[in-house]
Amino acid sequence: MQITPAMVKELREQTGAGMMDVKTALTEANGNMEEATKILRKKGLAAASKKAGRVTAEGAVQAYIEGRIGVLVEVNCETDFVGRTDNFRNFASDVAKVIAHSKASTVEELLNDKWPGAEGVTVGQKVTEMIASIKENISVRRFVRYESPANAVIGSYIHAGGKIGVIDEVVAEKGNNDRAHEVAKDVAMHVAAAEPRFLSRNDVTQKDLDTEREIAREQALKSGKPENIVEKMVTGKMEKFYGEACLLEQPYIRDDKSTVAQHIAAQGKEHGCAYVVTRFTRFKLGEGIEKRGDDFAAEVAAYMK
Repeated sequence: MQITPAMVKELREQTGAGMMDVKTALTEANGNMEEATKILRKKGLAAASKKAGRVTAEGAVQAYIEGRIGVLVEVNCETDFVGRTDNFRNFASDVAKVIAHSKASTVEELLNDKWPGAEGVTVGQKVTEMIASIKENISVRRFVRYESPANAVIGSYIHAGGKIGVIDEVVAEKGNNDRAHEVAKDVAMHVAAAEPRFLSRNDVTQKDLDTEREIAREQALKSGKPENIVEKMVTGKMEKFYGEACLLEQPYIRDDKSTVAQHIAAQGKEHGCAYVVTRFTRFKLGEGIEKRGDDFAAEVAAYMK
């Protein structure tokens, strides 16, 4: 029986299996879709290894907080469809929980950790099992793990179902920190929306400072103004840079007449406490990964040729 592009497309959509795997299975099953599906399912882990080279730019960013431990992790898959399934999201959530109890500082170390509740199974092996089950490549891309001091809280915010995730740490330097969780949540939401690069101007790297100052000076020189005016223009542009790039100097998203630092100070005064944001991490799903723009039907047709 002739294997047509339409048959390959249909079976691939049903199973999520790779193009070559689908065509091979259909050939082996003489075009019988049900039998080809069985063949693909029987391949299990053998099929998973073939998916390891595929681009994983979809998935979810997950946050998990347990007491004084906070985790932010990005787990990737190939398609948005799989990334939105309960099966995948539950797995990403489980990975976050593993990280919370892990001492791993890198993804490689994490993959060698034990997977809870499965004797002799590592996190890496669990990932491979998921690849075989979901029929897409999956990867744990990156994570951070905070362990906060006794007078601090960790806040989190997940936006758009896992497209952007933030965790932050807020320390209550004096007074009662019962309301610190509210402040930490507000700050996390702001970070998700405003995308600061640094906590404060003291955290801006010398390389970034040099780059921004060079750009500001070149722009100022084009104005033809004298040197003393150019210097004032550069100073002004650098202040604008700090206001855009540094969390504490950004206009607060809910009240742009106040900076984030001023908002936190006002909250502290209201709550009878002194709050200090000590760190934050923001992950945007798939940032820096070149996503495929191939049309699915066109891909099938091209392969069949």
